[in-house]
Amino acid sequence: MLTLTTEFKCLSQQKESTMHLIVIALLIGIIAGLRAFTAPAAVSWAAKFGVLSLGGTHLAWLGSAITTWIITALALFELVNDQNPKTPSRKVPPQFIARVVMGGFSGAAIGLGLGDLWIGLACGAIGAVIGTLGGAAFRGALAKAFGRDLPAGLLEDAIAIVGAYLIVSHI
Repeated sequence: MLTLTTEFKCLSQQKESTMHLIVIALLIGIIAGLRAFTAPAAVSWAAKFGVLSLGGTHLAWLGSAITTWIITALALFELVNDQNPKTPSRKVPPQFIARVVMGGFSGAAIGLGLGDLWIGLACGAIGAVIGTLGGAAFRGALAKAFGRDLPAGLLEDAIAIVGAYLIVSHI
C-alpha cells in the first residue's frame, strides 16, 4: 500500500512539473511573439543568475556574461527599432519566422532546464505564434484607441519586459 501511495505521489509531481513547463514555455513563447529578442534575453539572464539550470548542457553558453550582454543589446535595439514606422509588420514571413524560432529556442532552453527540451521547444514555438498574431491585433486595437501607434508600441514593450521578468522568475 505504501508503494502504491508513493508511486501515485511521484506521478502527481511529474504531471505537475510537466504542466509547469508547458505553461512557462508557452508564456515565454508569447513574449517572443511580442518582441523576438526579449524572450531569449530573459532566459539568458535566468541562466546567468542560476534561476534556470543549464550548466553541463549544450545551452550552458546562454548563462555566460558575453552572451547575456549581446542578447540584451539585441533586445534593446529591437525595442527602439520597433517604434520606427518603417519597421515591417511582425506578420511578414521573415519577422514571423524569427519570432517562432526565438520562441522555440527560448522554450527549448527552459525545457532543457526543467527536464524536457522537446516539450519546451514545441510550447515556445506555439506561444510565439499566439504572441505574434495576438500581439499584432492587440497593438492595432490600442493604436486605434490612442489615435496613434507610439503609445501602443511603448505599452507593448512594457508588457513584454515585465512579462518576461515575471515568467523567468517563476521557473
